[in-house]
Amino acid sequence: MSMLKEFKEFAMRGNVIDLAVGVVIGGAFGKIVTSLVDQIIMPPIGMLTGGIDFSQMKWVLKPADNSDPAHKIAEVAIGYGTFINTLIQFIIIAFAIFLVVKAINKLSRRQEAAPAPPPADVVLLTEIRDLLKTQNQK
Repeated sequence: MSMLKEFKEFAMRGNVIDLAVGVVIGGAFGKIVTSLVDQIIMPPIGMLTGGIDFSQMKWVLKPADNSDPAHKIAEVAIGYGTFINTLIQFIIIAFAIFLVVKAINKLSRRQEAAPAPPPADVVLLTEIRDLLKTQNQK
C-alpha cells in the first residue's frame, strides 16, 4: 500500500501535472503546424517550383514489381519530399518555442530588475557605520 501512496504523491506534484499539460498542448500544436505546412505553406512553394508536390517527391531505389500477382514486390524509395516537409515543420516549431522562451526571459528580467530593499538591520548597521566614520574624522 505504501508504494501506491508514494506513486500518488509523485503523480500529484505540480511539475508532473505541468509536464503532462505541456505534452498534450505540444501534441496539439504539432498537429496545427503539420496542417499549416501541408495545406498552407507547401502548396504555394510547390506552385512557385512548377507544381511540385513535395510530399510525393522520392528517390526510387528499386521499382515495384507487380508482374506476378502471387509475388508482388513493393517499391523501395527514399521519400526526401516528406523529409523537406518535416524539416519545415521543425523550423516553425523551433521558432515558436524560441519566441515563447524569449518572452519568458523578458518577463523574468523585469522581475529581477527590481531588487528587494535591504533588511532593516542592514540599513541600521550602515547608518551606525556612517555615523562612526563622521565622528572619527572630527
